[in-house]
Amino acid sequence: MLKKLLVLMAMLYAAACFAAVDVNKATAAELDSIKGIGPGISTKILDERKKGSFKDWTDFVDRVKGVGDKNAAKFSAEGLTVNGDAFKGAAPTPAKAKKADAKAAEAAPADAAAPAAAPAMDAKAQTAADKAAAKKAKADAKAAKAADKAAAKAKPAASAAK
Repeated sequence: MLKKLLVLMAMLYAAACFAAVDVNKATAAELDSIKGIGPGISTKILDERKKGSFKDWTDFVDRVKGVGDKNAAKFSAEGLTVNGDAFKGAAPTPAKAKKADAKAAEAAPADAAAPAAAPAMDAKAQTAADKAAAKKAKADAKAAKAADKAAAKAKPAASAAK
């Protein structure tokens, strides 16, 4: 009976450790318990919360300086929620979408230049292969020389045995 009680207490403690922390209800200590949130960010969160509760993750990211989508995703993975919701990632805004299109357009000419860069890569690979072949030839010559020495030593011993 005592073992069952101890197991139950341990399970409740573990559940409490992994419980979600809602940004609209958490104390500074609870916010600090989230990995990645230190005293600076928790202070910013509490200051912004005094102005009004966070409606959603977008509101949270917009209002708290130093917290972007990447940090929001990390905080959510560590157990932070906004009104009980985990961070689901934000769809790119139109401005971000335009930037992504511009980057894709810039990347297209670079891709066209890739075939010209391929022969340079082949030349580098050929140089490396040539070096490896020269090293192997040198090692083979050294092994042949060692074999010749061993054969020379074996010849007098063989003639002495006759």
